[in-house]
Amino acid sequence: MKTVCDVIGVARSNIAVSVRAPIAKPLGRPPQPEADLLDEIKAVIGEMPTYGYRRVWAVLRRTAEAQGLQPPNHKRVYRIMKAHGLLLQRHAGGAEERRHDGRIAVDRSNLRWCSDGFELGCDNGEKVRIAFALDCCDREAIGFVATTEGIKGEDVRDLMVTAVEHRFGRVNRLPVTIEWLTDNGSGYVAHDPRRFARDIGFEPRTTPVESPQSNGMAEAFVRTMKRDYARVSPLPDAAAVMRQLPAWFEHYNTVHPHRALSYRSPREFIASRSNRENMSDL
Repeated sequence: MKTVCDVIGVARSNIAVSVRAPIAKPLGRPPQPEADLLDEIKAVIGEMPTYGYRRVWAVLRRTAEAQGLQPPNHKRVYRIMKAHGLLLQRHAGGAEERRHDGRIAVDRSNLRWCSDGFELGCDNGEKVRIAFALDCCDREAIGFVATTEGIKGEDVRDLMVTAVEHRFGRVNRLPVTIEWLTDNGSGYVAHDPRRFARDIGFEPRTTPVESPQSNGMAEAFVRTMKRDYARVSPLPDAAAVMRQLPAWFEHYNTVHPHRALSYRSPREFIASRSNRENMSDL
């Protein structure tokens, strides 16, 4: 042993300690079974095929927390989805959009609501036009109206009433002034809906002319509704679309994970913030 150690230039004491040392334990957690998690991932994708790994992870986290279990790590969800070809195709970008500056989001609910509309085409050629209102803090879709005609001033007034009653009940006027942010569509900028907005306590605001992207939060909501709901649902005619709309909005508010809300749904975010405020008052 002494000759060998002299040849390789190692002290005999070091070799002796190494021989007597216990076998090192592997670092990190042991490998976890993937079959069960893969089945859960497939179940989420089966219901919402347009969800990427982050939103799939958010749904799995919600389920685990409700059951009192440890949620999976989002990196593990990504690895499993990648290994089984379940990731969405990466978006390569599109046409250049007009630049818009300014911050739409606000720090508290009921400071600013934004509104916009979009159109869905049916298989039989009919069109359904939907106008909606979002809270610019918690992103809850607090009301919508739908019609097979164009969005008119009376539709916008109905939308305002629906949104106000959802948040504050049947009141004649808002308890606080709320900004009402819209684009320059005729249904929004007409005299009657703007006067009605001020009468019930809104402060009407409009985006710059020819810059609908300045209402980016509403634009993002339109993309979500078209991608995650309309694209994967049957749209045979206007009546079928009308029947599905309440379920789409309810799912968005209660289930759909939102990146700006730490991948919680709008109503999860509202509930968690309410709980924190109640705890701080104790």
